[in-house]
Amino acid sequence: MRLELNDISTENDISLLVNTFYTKVREDALLFAVFDPIVKDNWDQHLQRMVDFWSTLLLYTKKFTDDPLKKHLPLPIDKVHFDRWLMLFNETIDELFKGQVA
Repeated sequence: MRLELNDISTENDISLLVNTFYTKVREDALLFAVFDPIVKDNWDQHLQRMVDFWSTLLLYTKKFTDDPLKKHLPLPIDKVHFDRWLMLFNETIDELFKGQVA
């Protein structure tokens, strides 16, 4: 029996999204190999920054003020990495939420 999915509307929703998604990233050999050497033992701090980032984008909280592009440009990633990231992100959204914000 599948529960009815709701839209993303709270910081708790964002936290669920981020933590579920990054669990998948950390289990994915392709993406883990890119992110783990950078994040190292700071995953909790990184996840909180990602919550702030997505909260700013989706809920307009203005908690994130950095430029994410500047931090990601030096990473050794290509279209294959981005496609995998996007696939896992969309998969996570679809598993957890449904609605205009999602």
